[in-house]
Amino acid sequence: MEFHFHLASIFAFFLIALVLGSYATPSSEEYWTKMLPNTPMPKSIQDSLSSGGAGVIVGSHGVDVTVGKPGKHGKPGKGGPLVNVHGPKGKHLYVSVKPRKPFPFRYKYAATKTQLEDNPNIALFFVEKDLNPRSEMTLQFAKSTNDAPVLPRLISQTIPFSSDKMPEIYHQLDVTPGSKEAEILKETVNECESKGITGEEKYCATSLESMLDYAKSKLGKNIDIVTTHVDKETKSQKYVFNDVKKVKSTSTMICHKMNYPYGVFYCHTDHTTKAYKVSLRGIDGKKVEASVICHTDTSNWNPKHLAFQVLKIKPGTTPICHFLPEDHIVWISE
Repeated sequence: MEFHFHLASIFAFFLIALVLGSYATPSSEEYWTKMLPNTPMPKSIQDSLSSGGAGVIVGSHGVDVTVGKPGKHGKPGKGGPLVNVHGPKGKHLYVSVKPRKPFPFRYKYAATKTQLEDNPNIALFFVEKDLNPRSEMTLQFAKSTNDAPVLPRLISQTIPFSSDKMPEIYHQLDVTPGSKEAEILKETVNECESKGITGEEKYCATSLESMLDYAKSKLGKNIDIVTTHVDKETKSQKYVFNDVKKVKSTSTMICHKMNYPYGVFYCHTDHTTKAYKVSLRGIDGKKVEASVICHTDTSNWNPKHLAFQVLKIKPGTTPICHFLPEDHIVWISE
């Protein structure tokens, strides 16, 4: 099955300089370097943090973020988004969201007839015993299209993220209540607040800094990441597994980028997840370095989850694995 994550390609974002009065706050990039000095930032994250001609200034009167030239009435122009946060009665953060397919890896997620009919022969989910050198699968590795900008924590903290503050969220994000966009925002916030499955700890990070802090709080001081990197989007084709390496880690945490106007990461940990690094070669000769997650206990998953429909197995019978898209991060304890 194809791994496409659909969001409107409307955001370019930030080369960040944060100033609060005379006090300089480290940028998101600087915070990453401080917390993970020996770990390069994933390109998918880096791209959503920086773009030419952008800036952030935080002062006593609020926050201004500009990218390119604004359009009419202060809304985004061709150059990218215009962000203004001046407090409850000030200007708005102008954003846009677009409906997309349900996130296929959520444990509560049930497959639809259309999804099964559209992707009958392409491996998205597979069993762990097939995760070995010389295995062959039909796959497509796509560049992330979820280019929602990852905001600095100092800015994201000024925007509510709670189901009991949806009217204020709509107001600050300039979204019309009752619209499709409003429903998407509400669904994402509700998903973040919903109870996890048995044994799962979950948290939605609204900034890179908060995601880093949460990873360290759950996995310890010494952490690292495993990601999928796609230089160029590939067509659907057969791939051969050249190398499979199990990641040695006492525990793991996975963070998925959600469907939201700015970067929100759904992070969850459990003790029944294994991570692998996999090197593959396509029939066209292209090489891919990818991350794979295997869930060893699926007994609490939705029986109609897409994985069970595709693999024709029952919950809790055998470990289920899947590749992770480019904008997902596997955090591991070293």
